Amino acid sequence: MARTTRSKASASTAKSKSDSKKTSTPNPESKYTLPAESLNPPKLFILPTKATKEARIVSLLNPRYGKPTRYLVCPETGIYEFTKIAAPKSTPRSWLIQCESTDKVEGKTSEDGTELSAYITKGADLYVATPVDPIFLLLPAFANQSAHTKDGRRMFVTSDDHLDFIKSESSHLSEILRWGKIRTLLESRMAAICETAEAGDETMFRFSEDKLLDEILSKAQKMSEQPLPKSMEDKFVTKVLEAPVVGVKRENTTASATEQTETPAPTSGSSTPKVESVDSQSSTSSTETTATSASDASTAATSVPPDESSATEEIPTVQASPEVVKLQRLRTAFAFLCSAYIAPPQAALLQQKLTKADKAKVDFAPLDTYLAQITQLRQEAAAARSIGDYSRKRVMDEEELAERRESKRRKEEEDKRKKAGESRGVKNLKKVDTAGMKKMSDFFKKK
Repeated sequence: MARTTRSKASASTAKSKSDSKKTSTPNPESKYTLPAESLNPPKLFILPTKATKEARIVSLLNPRYGKPTRYLVCPETGIYEFTKIAAPKSTPRSWLIQCESTDKVEGKTSEDGTELSAYITKGADLYVATPVDPIFLLLPAFANQSAHTKDGRRMFVTSDDHLDFIKSESSHLSEILRWGKIRTLLESRMAAICETAEAGDETMFRFSEDKLLDEILSKAQKMSEQPLPKSMEDKFVTKVLEAPVVGVKRENTTASATEQTETPAPTSGSSTPKVESVDSQSSTSSTETTATSASDASTAATSVPPDESSATEEIPTVQASPEVVKLQRLRTAFAFLCSAYIAPPQAALLQQKLTKADKAKVDFAPLDTYLAQITQLRQEAAAARSIGDYSRKRVMDEEELAERRESKRRKEEEDKRKKAGESRGVKNLKKVDTAGMKKMSDFFKKK
């Protein structure tokens, strides 16, 4: 069993260590002192320039998950949501935030430390405020309509009655409703997804899924007027509409044309030349061996080798028309809006209504026909491939390939994280040659 020994440190080594300890000791007369890590570190926000000083960050219900989420509400310009932009975990980054000339950040307390004029954050997260339609923030108020129904039919109620369902969970909703423009904005957007009726001076509202479908569909149509973001366009439009390709082998006809028009050299015994094809040259008698050899030599000189004359070209079986591409973009945009801003039960109901919608609104028949044709072609290509070549390995589909790449990427990140956490001693121990050494478990076996 290998043993390690530790020798006594020399005088020079001890002296160098003592010098390093002296240099690592903090100087009590330092100009700045580093404060302890803050429990509430500063975050970096990008706010719209049109937002006024009265704008506030409030907690409202998330329309998708029904949990309190931070939003920026401005009494003049409307409501904004925060989109988080973070660096990938494989390449961690940080922000160096410089403060104002007053050497303090507005809203910071003395406990967080204001001695230095800059801060370093652990993560490079960036929060961008983008406008959001108040319709989505009103949807949680219509999630449970059992209290506003009579004999299975919804009733007309005021906007306050609808909002009372979410006031208890949205702590700041009552405060922003005091702003006149925000209340007017919410009621105007509520009228876009509700049927309205006038009752004296008040306007009554009744939720309508059909009007909500029209609003979401109009937003999706605006998104589909131009190509979607590259990642979405490639994954949900291009790959979905991609048809299987067929390899077509094309032969170069120059060699055959040359052979057919070629004239062999006349023989010594004939007075008139004779035109012969390749087949006739191979079947001539022994008396014409001279002419045949000359013809073969000229054919070999003018013809092109088969490897160079043949080429395989991949041709798609079908091609998606611009109408089909636009319909696929529309369906993708609609699904994205439902998955990002609408609760799952309401999103499923809207998807059903979209399939049964009037053809005057949108007709997905050409897209469905094209997708069915592609599915059939893929099945035929897979069957032909499996019958034609039994030695061919199973071809994985795109989902399996993506899953394999994702697992490989995770494994690489894990290995990098483990290597980064290893000390120098552990790395050196891995390099030790353990050939011929006994394992620790060998000493605890029964004899």
